[in-house]
Amino acid sequence: MTTMSATMEHWRESVDEARTLILSLSSIFQSSPKPSSSSFFLSSFADHDDPAKSLLTSKEAYSLIASCLSSSVSGASSDPFCHWLYDTYISSILSLRLFSLSFLPIISNLYLSRFATDLPSPITPSAGFEAILLAFYNSQIQSQNYESRSISLPDLTKPSIYHSPSELKFNQSVRLDKIVEENMSPDTSTSSRSSLGVKSLEPQITIKSTQRPLIVGLAFDCYHQHIAEIPVWSKIDFCEVVAAWAGQCNCSKGNENDNRCESENIVKEMRRLEIGKGGSNLECEKGVKILLPWELLQPILKILGHCLMGPFCPEEVKSSASVAVRRIYARVSHDLNPQAILATRCLIQLDNRARDKAAQKAAAAARIHSGQPKDCSIEGSSSVNIIPDEIAASRRI
Repeated sequence: MTTMSATMEHWRESVDEARTLILSLSSIFQSSPKPSSSSFFLSSFADHDDPAKSLLTSKEAYSLIASCLSSSVSGASSDPFCHWLYDTYISSILSLRLFSLSFLPIISNLYLSRFATDLPSPITPSAGFEAILLAFYNSQIQSQNYESRSISLPDLTKPSIYHSPSELKFNQSVRLDKIVEENMSPDTSTSSRSSLGVKSLEPQITIKSTQRPLIVGLAFDCYHQHIAEIPVWSKIDFCEVVAAWAGQCNCSKGNENDNRCESENIVKEMRRLEIGKGGSNLECEKGVKILLPWELLQPILKILGHCLMGPFCPEEVKSSASVAVRRIYARVSHDLNPQAILATRCLIQLDNRARDKAAQKAAAAARIHSGQPKDCSIEGSSSVNIIPDEIAASRRI
């Protein structure tokens, strides 16, 4: 009886915590300059029996927050959505943590794209994004017992050739800046914390450029650890983001196929997915080609492998992953990265075999349904063609 009472008490506390976080998210929309019905829509999740689970499985809620994160001014230390996602991830409710983790493709895309651009304009402040990424990073280090990496931060209180120290205003806007610093501060009692050193200052950069792939890569390891529970729409966003990071190359349209008809279909599909022209929901900064070192590429390929071969992944996810892995194959072939070439080539071959097997089963089912003999040639059946156009170009890899 005591155990049952403790379980009920824990359940009530979890529900209360989830409702509090959901209502705080609703209040953020309510206090926005242009309040809409979004606030009422989000607050309705607090009335569900399992508020956290209902929020996790809502594509509309995901799209609302994604559109706010994709704003050109998002990611600063004062961004309320970054505050909310950080608080949500450090909560004790798994469904809410997964909901926060599902935004990793969007956050990492916006964050890395800002530093990859060569435009002379100043870099948009990204302390909010960095705090969330560091939360994922530290979580993965603690769960896998990885060795901590030394991360050097500039001391912004000292003048340099890049800046003059400004007066800090102690309000909520500096909270996430402190979180970034605390996550990187030396702690002799906790091996999962990274050490802090003051070295030469980099202009307008909190995390050194050499550390970004490592931090984002470990965040994607955390994403992969929970990939089976991540919503489908987040996986599709991930595949589209990765395809944009790899860039677009003519050889990604052909890939050792001389079939002219198939190549024309590939051109049409690649134009639909053309980088920088709004081929997906992530129109803000999608389209920036970034460096893909192995510490970032390895977890990406693991996630793409699940999206391609996962038994419960819908066809939409598999098709998006097929496009992404072929884009990466073309990219690493140009970069002459043998390790990545081998991995992506294996994924493409596995995908081709799985699709061939599915096509054979569909053709056999169609023949049985139409009453044709079982020994009819599969190649001769023209009534079934489930191979997408963008995938047909790499059949001979």
